[in-house]
Amino acid sequence: MNILISNDDGVFAPGILAAKQAVEDLANVVVVAPNENNSSVGRRLSLFKHLEINSCELEDGSSAYSVSGSPADCVIVGADYVMDEKPDLVISGINQGVNISCDITSSGTVCAAFEAVSLGIPAIAASLFMDPKTSFKQDENGEWYVDYDFSLAKKVLHDIVLKIKNDGFPEGVDLFNLNVPSNYDSEEVKITSLSHKMLDKKVIDNTHKEKEQIFNYPLDENQNSDDLIMIISDLVKKYDEDSDGYALIVEKRPSLTPLDVNMTSKKLNNWQI
Repeated sequence: MNILISNDDGVFAPGILAAKQAVEDLANVVVVAPNENNSSVGRRLSLFKHLEINSCELEDGSSAYSVSGSPADCVIVGADYVMDEKPDLVISGINQGVNISCDITSSGTVCAAFEAVSLGIPAIAASLFMDPKTSFKQDENGEWYVDYDFSLAKKVLHDIVLKIKNDGFPEGVDLFNLNVPSNYDSEEVKITSLSHKMLDKKVIDNTHKEKEQIFNYPLDENQNSDDLIMIISDLVKKYDEDSDGYALIVEKRPSLTPLDVNMTSKKLNNWQI
């Protein structure tokens, strides 16, 4: 079995190493990922633009490839150029953050998996939901850092790939969207559907009481802070019981959503122009 692994957090992100370690006993693994963070770029492609590809080394000393493009670019480059033959499976992740609901179309992680499907390759998009109460910690100097606990995510991803290796991808499913909580009440995976949405979004400007959030980011030299606005978001609080959000956030258990990339609605029976 040959597996291509990519992500949107960048080739040196801890989640991609965790994904490799989760499945390297099951297959020949090749890592091809963006040379920098590409979160929330969706399925962007770098058409008619030169891409730079470089060999690099992951933290465990294993080899990988960095590409100066998007996650979708990396899947194409990995499957069509780096690997000697088309992979049997593409894994995108493990993303450092949640990817649930119909909002997944903005996710570089999930859209890398979409790109794999367009190449005729089944895929898994894997993400870690980090509980702020347990994931954000302080070091001895009082500095905050994120403690990524991929242990359950690695176990679940391994078990899914093992089942796919033994039984094949289920009929009618193009890809799986996997989300695993770092702080969990149950290790049992729940098969779910997409929630309606993941984020409530709003725009704030420099007159808003939350304007200090704008200045967490460096300004370009030509920007005037008086003219700035920012889109901010909060996780949705309520989810249907069969949804990915309910399993992940309410029940605190892994969510596995089977997806079909053909988004055609079959319900337009009596509607005519």
